[in-house]
Amino acid sequence: MKTLKKTVLLALFLAIGNLSFAQEKTPSYKDVVTQNPNAEADIKILSDYTNALVNNKMDVAANQLSEKYMGYGPASNDSINKKDGLDSWKKAHLVRTNQKVSFLSESFTVLQGELKGNWVSQWGTYNFTEGGNDISLPYQVTARVTAGKIDTSRIYFDNLAVLVALGYTITPPAKK
Repeated sequence: MKTLKKTVLLALFLAIGNLSFAQEKTPSYKDVVTQNPNAEADIKILSDYTNALVNNKMDVAANQLSEKYMGYGPASNDSINKKDGLDSWKKAHLVRTNQKVSFLSESFTVLQGELKGNWVSQWGTYNFTEGGNDISLPYQVTARVTAGKIDTSRIYFDNLAVLVALGYTITPPAKK
């Protein structure tokens, strides 16, 4: 019985050991990411897009996006195409005033995988007044630039903070 237990344990140990060696090695950062050779031009594209949105220059903003553009965020299942994204900003301009944006950008190139391409990350703060409330919205957006156009982006910001600043409240569910 002891021999059987030892044999099973040894076989299990060897099987787990072989599985761990068979797993794919994670590539190093230098093998996946490098400096963007078009950094200045790509940063300008995202900067021009952001400034155009905030300053209600929708024709300039539209020109920075590819026809197949898709934007994602801030929630994991949020997505928007070019037309709907621009329409959303047009509606925002009807109720917002005193719009300003400030940001810092950096760029990098992903060399392989589904995220391959030239990317620009922008960290900023978007300020505006809506319904008499002054809103300061920190955000982070990362956009891929292909052939001089933004083809995809992902934005992160705190939706709840904006809603609270606009006067919304949260009501917890009734206790059962």
